[in-house]
Amino acid sequence: MIRRWKLLGAVLVAMYTAAGPTVAQPIENELVLITPVARTLTDPALAEFAKYAKERWNINVKTSALAAGTPVAYGRIVEWKGRPEADIFWGGESALFDKLAEQKLLATLDLPKSVVDSIPESIGKPKPIPLKDPKGFWIGTVLEPYGLVYHPKLLARLGVPEPKDWDDLLHPKLKGNVAQCAPTRSSSSHATYEVILQREGDEKGWEWLKRLAGNTGIFTARSRDVPSVVARGEFAAGFAVPSYMAFEDRLAGHDIRFVAPKTAWITPEPIGILAGAKRPKAALAFIEFMLSERGQRVAMERGVFPITPKYRVQGKPGSHAEMAVEFTGGIRSYFDVEVTNIYDDNKAQARYEQVNSQYRKEIESVAEELKKKY
Repeated sequence: MIRRWKLLGAVLVAMYTAAGPTVAQPIENELVLITPVARTLTDPALAEFAKYAKERWNINVKTSALAAGTPVAYGRIVEWKGRPEADIFWGGESALFDKLAEQKLLATLDLPKSVVDSIPESIGKPKPIPLKDPKGFWIGTVLEPYGLVYHPKLLARLGVPEPKDWDDLLHPKLKGNVAQCAPTRSSSSHATYEVILQREGDEKGWEWLKRLAGNTGIFTARSRDVPSVVARGEFAAGFAVPSYMAFEDRLAGHDIRFVAPKTAWITPEPIGILAGAKRPKAALAFIEFMLSERGQRVAMERGVFPITPKYRVQGKPGSHAEMAVEFTGGIRSYFDVEVTNIYDDNKAQARYEQVNSQYRKEIESVAEELKKKY
């Protein structure tokens, strides 16, 4: 009997050694984002990641994204109190990620050193834009300028030159022909309001923004609607538009152009894993995928730019990548050009609600009066 038990034990040990210990699958089979990033970028990124997971691990990953504006997404994460309904927070201002980290609502990113080192600390002068968190709670994914869009034919009919800088939107012939989204509804609009305020100083900055309101024909419900109404020729120009949102209308065949003024804010679209995430392995795998060449190519074909100097927007003639280069003025990488940044993210976050409150009082509530005044 003893020999029999010894023999059975030996067989079990042999089976265990051959098969290895019971190991959980390399990543979970589901991934949920909460993000202000438009579906035109998140959908293809998640779809390609699902293909990648199937190829690498033979796992079918179910992916989804909870769409929410930056302030709303941040608020939900705080309300979840470490028991999040999503795994990843993607997009928005890096200062909000810092605030979440301070509240212990983000997990540190255990990314390979080579991946982290491939991304520079910052970009731009005189105020460097941080591209990754030195403490390791978030990392940038792409470079995305917030600029201007315009409809060339409509501008020509109005007798207005194609805009190159913010001040061009104050042209008197553009009265009633500018579209923008309220900074209370859009992080891209809010950041661009701050660019104007920090460029001009508060007094002159608010006067500038009031003059812009005087030329504004519509305040859209979402920032995504700004390029859409311009693309359809309903308005001649749009203010504070993320490049990739406008590019989607170009891909749809509309005659719309994009330009990033010299002081345009460029976001690194930060990404981080939420503390207490149910699927941390899938979350980390998605972030590493987005920073790989394959992930960067997916993003670059949607009208944004690589987060690392290793890659440049490039493709075959007629490809989406080459269309994006033409659409954004010939830029293939923001590491190839001089980036002028005056936007101070910490200053902007410190007075976020103050700017929103002043906007409601001095612009939103008196918009019709401003149209008559200017």
